[in-house]
Order: sequence, then structure tokens, then C-alpha cells
Amino acid sequence: MSTESAAEKSAVNGIRTAFGVGGVLSIIIGILILAWPGKTAVVVAAIIAIYAIVAGLVYAGLGIFSKSKGGWARLGHIVLGVIFVIAGVVALFNLQQTTAWLGVFVGILVGILWIVEGIVSLSTLGDAASKGWTIFFAIISILAGLVLLFNPFYGTAVLWWLLGIALIVLGIIQVIRAFRFSGRDL
Repeated sequence: MSTESAAEKSAVNGIRTAFGVGGVLSIIIGILILAWPGKTAVVVAAIIAIYAIVAGLVYAGLGIFSKSKGGWARLGHIVLGVIFVIAGVVALFNLQQTTAWLGVFVGILVGILWIVEGIVSLSTLGDAASKGWTIFFAIISILAGLVLLFNPFYGTAVLWWLLGIALIVLGIIQVIRAFRFSGRDL
């Protein structure tokens, strides 16, 4: 076997493994979201809080140890780092409230985005090849956005449930891709 084909086989095996592992993880996370939505959301909130603490330490470290940045840039990094650390610690000590707040925040954010998306669709109506579908999409988008704005927590629960289903479906597809991937796909 030539070194080129050995390298190709190694690359294919690596990609197949990545597809398979990613697919299985996606399926597991999707099942966890559907089986224990509240507990899984708390874990996500904890991961975000830990990320905030780590990011804060990095920013503070940049401000303290950087030799190439000016005084205001260093001070800004330190202040930002302290804010991140405080936010992460507060979030970790109040995980239930943090989870609820994140749910409401995401619901409101998605609601606003859907409303804006619907308005943008209407503003491009003159250029649309399918005016009827554009109007239909815009109305649905604006209505869905309004529903999320007026009821962000329940809207987020539905979005969380849909995320779980999507992760399972996409995970299954990734596992299938892992078995079907070959050197021709490189």
C-alpha cells in the first residue's frame, strides 16, 4: 500500500470517527433535552456560567500581564474580566434563576429576530419571485415573533423541545454519514 493511500485511509477513518462521535453525542444530547428538559437547561446554564468565569480570568490576565497594550486597554480588559467573573459566579450560585432568565432572554431575542425577519421579507416584496409565499412567510414570522415576545418562557420551552428533536435527527444522519463516508468523498 502506498503512503498516499495509507494517508487517505487514515483521513477517511478520522472523518468517519468524527462523524460517528459527533452524531452519537448529538443523539445523546437530544435525548437528554427531551427526557429531562429542565435539568438539561440547568446544565447548559452552568456551562455558560463556567465559560463566563474562564473568559473573565482570561480577560483579566490579558489586562494584567499584557506589555503591548496601553493603560486604558489593559484597564478595560481587567474591568471586563471582573464583570465576567462576577456574572459567572452569580449565575453558578443561582442556577435555577439563571436558567429561567436565559430562557426568557432567548425567547425575547428570537421573537424580535422573527419580527424583524418578517418585516425585512415584506420590504423585499418587490424583488420576490413568489410574492404570495413571501407574504405568507412574513405574516407567520411576525406572528410567531409576537407570540414569543408575549410569552417568551413557553416559547423557549417549545424551541428547546424542537432543538432536542433536531439534535436526534441530525445525529442519526451524522451516524449514517459515518458509515457511508469513503475516500471518494474527500
